[in-house]
Amino acid sequence: MGSNLSSEFSLPAWLPDAARLYLDHTEQGVSLRQLARREGCHASTVMRQVRRYENRRDDPLVDEALSAFGRVQENDACNISQKDATAMTAPIRQDGLKIDDATIMHEGRRVLRRLAEVDTVLAIAQDMDKAAVLRSFPDGRTLRLAVIDRSLAQAFALKDWISCEKQGRVSTYQITQAGRAAYKRMVPGDAGGMAEAPAQFGDQHRDWATRDVPEAGEERRVRYNAAESPVQVLARRRDRDGKPFLAAELVGAAEQLRMDFELAQMGPRVTQNWERFLTGGDRGSFAPDGKTGGGASDARERVSVALRDLGPGLGDMVLRCCCFLEGLEVAEKRMGWSARSGKIVLRIALQRLRLHYDTHYGKHGPMIG
Repeated sequence: MGSNLSSEFSLPAWLPDAARLYLDHTEQGVSLRQLARREGCHASTVMRQVRRYENRRDDPLVDEALSAFGRVQENDACNISQKDATAMTAPIRQDGLKIDDATIMHEGRRVLRRLAEVDTVLAIAQDMDKAAVLRSFPDGRTLRLAVIDRSLAQAFALKDWISCEKQGRVSTYQITQAGRAAYKRMVPGDAGGMAEAPAQFGDQHRDWATRDVPEAGEERRVRYNAAESPVQVLARRRDRDGKPFLAAELVGAAEQLRMDFELAQMGPRVTQNWERFLTGGDRGSFAPDGKTGGGASDARERVSVALRDLGPGLGDMVLRCCCFLEGLEVAEKRMGWSARSGKIVLRIALQRLRLHYDTHYGKHGPMIG
């Protein structure tokens, strides 16, 4: 019995129970009846769960992860009977074994929120260590919204948060209903599904959530649409000449700032520091928190430099609308501006932000890895 349960100690805690049963049956050779007795359920229940994961191996990320975990189990078994067992030489990354549940939850809040936005997919190429969240536009353009490690994308696929939409040299994934439900559980105070009346078509791209925004020394809770940012809403509007109110390069600058902002929040107490960039704060005394890795520290530095370059007013507007996802009307009220002036100020701010990125980092902006 002890050898049959060895996978419980070698496999990560976040792995779904059905995946554990599949690996125990296929890799350890434990019969369905033995697994049923161990789990206290009927053998047919175990069989359905095992078959479900067998069918899911058509998904490249699921197949990679299960193959890697299977080799770990096989290697553990060999180490018991042969001390000098051959080390694993799998071409697939083994980092998934080191991911903890806290990391998955943290990255899930960041990535699933972006995948819940309209016209957004996760794309991953063969033999690449990173996956990218991309938004497509009607004219064929794509915009990168976030980057995630391949091992985390495998974990998302195993947990059925994402499903493969298209396989190939570059496979694309979409968020599933289970992924949307998981994201809502991750976000405290989520107001999703609380519409006053059924609005299936009018609310099809609305996914309400809340977040805390620093305001005058205290936290203020703001309700926002997680499926779209205010910039995306404004980008669909047309001016008098029929041209988009926000050009594609301005939308890209807004998304670049938002991605840096989300990466910067990986560090402790980071959200408190952004209050200094809001109206009335000290804009010159911000210093990156040195207790985090280079990626988060560099992202915080890029955001702080950009906001200093924009200055009061413009910096406040992009921080509220692009990073904290405040609506234009709410931002206008908080800033004490007249109605319908926010969209003009935001467009000017994004023009300045785009110029900042072009001047400091070149046409393609800062690289995030």
